[in-house]
This record gives sequence, C-alpha cells and structure tokens, in this order.
Amino acid sequence: MRFHVRPGPTVGGVAIVPGDKSIAHRWLIFAATAAGPSRLVGLPPSLDVRSMAAALAALTASARPALEAWARNGGARAEGHGSTWNVDRDGVARVALEVEGEGRSALVEAEAPLDCGNSGTAMRLLAGVAAAAPFRTVLVGDASLTGRPMERVAAPLRAMGARVSTTDGHAPMTVEGGRLRGIRYELPNPSAQVKGAILLAGLAATDRTTVVEPVASRDHTERAIAALGGRVDRLGTEIAIEPFQHAGFEARVPGDPSSAAFLIGASVVTGAALTVRDVGLNPTRLGFLRVLRRMGVSIVERITGEELGEPVGEVIVQAGARPTGTRIDRGELPSVIDEVPVLAAVAATAGGETRFEGAGELRVKESDRLAGVADGLSALGGRADVAGDDLVVTGGGLAGGVAGSLGDHRLAMAFVVAALAAQGSSTIEGAQAAEISYPGFAARLADLGGAVEALP
Repeated sequence: MRFHVRPGPTVGGVAIVPGDKSIAHRWLIFAATAAGPSRLVGLPPSLDVRSMAAALAALTASARPALEAWARNGGARAEGHGSTWNVDRDGVARVALEVEGEGRSALVEAEAPLDCGNSGTAMRLLAGVAAAAPFRTVLVGDASLTGRPMERVAAPLRAMGARVSTTDGHAPMTVEGGRLRGIRYELPNPSAQVKGAILLAGLAATDRTTVVEPVASRDHTERAIAALGGRVDRLGTEIAIEPFQHAGFEARVPGDPSSAAFLIGASVVTGAALTVRDVGLNPTRLGFLRVLRRMGVSIVERITGEELGEPVGEVIVQAGARPTGTRIDRGELPSVIDEVPVLAAVAATAGGETRFEGAGELRVKESDRLAGVADGLSALGGRADVAGDDLVVTGGGLAGGVAGSLGDHRLAMAFVVAALAAQGSSTIEGAQAAEISYPGFAARLADLGGAVEALP
C-alpha cells in the first residue's frame, strides 16, 4: 500500500484519535490479572494492541474468549464473547470489552509461543508478567521486533529470581517464572517499557521493588497501580511499590497523544487550527507540545476529567505563523522519543535548523529511525542529516518526492505530514505500516481536509 499526498489543502477542525496504545497495553494486563471482572471502553484496534490481547488470551482461562474475540475483531461491530458496542459520552460508538480476571495466580501456561507481532511494549511488559508465573513462556515477534534489544528487560528480571534467556540479546525470549524477590534497580537508560516490566513483576514479589530512572519516563504503569489501590512511593525519579493484588475495574482509554501528534503536525505545517478532544494529557507524554510551543506554535491544553489516574482533556492548536527551528537536547529527547519523526517533519518546513541531540536510541526502534527520518525527508526534497547521535533538520521546505516507510508506522505517518506542506505531490511507500498504531490514518486526514489517498 502507498499514500499519495497532494499539498495545498489545510488540515484542521475537530478530531478524536484512537485510544492510547501505551495505556491500552497496561490496562489489558491489569484486566487479565485482576481478581474480578473488568470493563474497558475505547481500546484502540491497532495491530500492536491486538497482539497484546491475543497473548494475554493464551495466558488466561476465564478471560480467554473475550480477549481472543477482541484480538480477532478489534473495532468490528460484533457483540458477544465479552464485547458490546455502545455510544460513549462524546457520541462516538466504541467497543466495551469485559474481561473475567481471576488474579495473577490463575494464569496458565500458553500452548505455543506468544506472538507479540511488531510490539516491543507487548514483549517487554509480558516478560514482567511471565516472570512471576510458575511456568515457561516463550515470547516471539516479527522481523523488526526480533532485531530490538531485550537484554535490557531480561537482566532486571533475572535479578528478581526469574530465569530469562534471550537469543543473542534479542527475541525469541524465554521466561521461566516463579517466586520473585523485590529489588532496587537503576535503569542505565530511560525506558518506560523496562520500568513497567519490573513494576509488574514487583507486584508479585515478596517485598518492596524500587526502580530508579536516569530521567523521568511515561508513568502509566505506576499511575494505574496507585489508582487500583496499590502503594506507590515516588521521590524524584525513584519509584517504589509494594506487592499487591488488585481487583477488577472499569475505565475508558483516553485518546493517544502520540497519534494526536501527527494530526497536530499536519495542522501546523498547513497553517490550520485544530482541536483534539478526549485525549490523554499525562504530562510525561506532552513533551512534543512543549517543543512545538518553542517553535512558535500556539497550543493550549485543557483537562476535563480523569480515567484510572490519567488526566484527560483537549488540545487546541491555533492557526499561526510558520514555525522556527529549535534545539532538543539529550536531556529533553527521551520525553519526545516517539514524536521525533513528526517533529522532524514539522522542522523540515520550519525556518532555520532543528537539532535533535543524543537520539541514538532511535536506531533500535521499529526501524533505524535516526537514518530513516533523515533519508525520508531527503527523499521528499528536504535537507536532513545524521551527525553522530544527532539528527539535524535544516528546514526551509520540501519539494516533494517518493519516500519509503521502512515498515515503520511512525515514519509512514511522519512523511505524510511532511508531504502535506511540500511544493509538489508525494508518494509514501509501505503505508500499511500506519495500521500498526493508527488504523484509518489517511481517511482521518482526508476528513480534516488533507489531500491524502490510500492506494494499493
């Protein structure tokens, strides 16, 4: 599949984005391991989250029918097996998934390896769950996921007492779980996935578990634990939890700010006003808004509610002047790591240079995003280079052209955003990768005014 993008029309109006992937992964785990029934509304039907649901189905008994049915159908309008369709408070019809949890002690050994697809979040968080289960679990993924580092999560789980083996530091990863002890672990690199895996394992450990981060990362795991009644102590970048078995719960997944970032980027590069409603406003996820403000974009956030400890509200982008270049230093970079591709797309249209410093972690994402962003923007007629671990985007605009996604969903969507502001038409190859996190992305942009067409 490819996206054909014609520049000219503006992208603006009012939008609602799919549910937050990062939150959905974690809440599915908490629902499957709860002591009692849970009800989740607004789970995003992205391929990553469906991989998580399918894997959890293999580890459960009572919850299996509902999780399997949702993993197969996602957002399809089918009722039964624990799923119902209802009109939510914003007038949008969403699936309500009902999961019968029986507690962590009721998890069962999977009959086959758990296929995490393209999702590093699923693989690393599931490793934390499997570490406390008294059986053998094998975690596998697609070619992209198999190339990503897994020793960073295996090492702390071993220290807690699980037997974890990787394949030359990568997947397939085998976890032989059992009785765990709490540890104090200092993360060598900021990673919400590794932190989440340790905390999930720590809930079943014999004593207190502490994680120390070099810089703060997204905190969805610890927010959910606290909202479910667990003890979470936080001092700076040190997070400590006590063992805890939670009960069932009801929650509505907020809109994904990382998905919203692409719509916001599209509105910025085309000069339009945009309001994104019902989106998660967790401060650890809004670094990209701070960067855009520094580039001269007028953006307002307004909190309207809360779901399982997560603030929810709207983001309002005002039409304004052309953005200017900026510098994202290595201390700030972790807070925008997932949004670097779309920020780079905006930077390509800005006046002046934008430099992303210390972005080496981008080399081990779904693709080598560091080189991928630079190559893709160059292919679209811009100027972007890699200097050591820095990404440098010169700015000044794009001519248009043909760019490939490298099978990476964020690259596919970022290049569409950049192409909206090019001088000529563009084609983005490998556009099907966008389905991993944002099903219907091209149609959503078209609804907001963009000239984007999905082609075979």
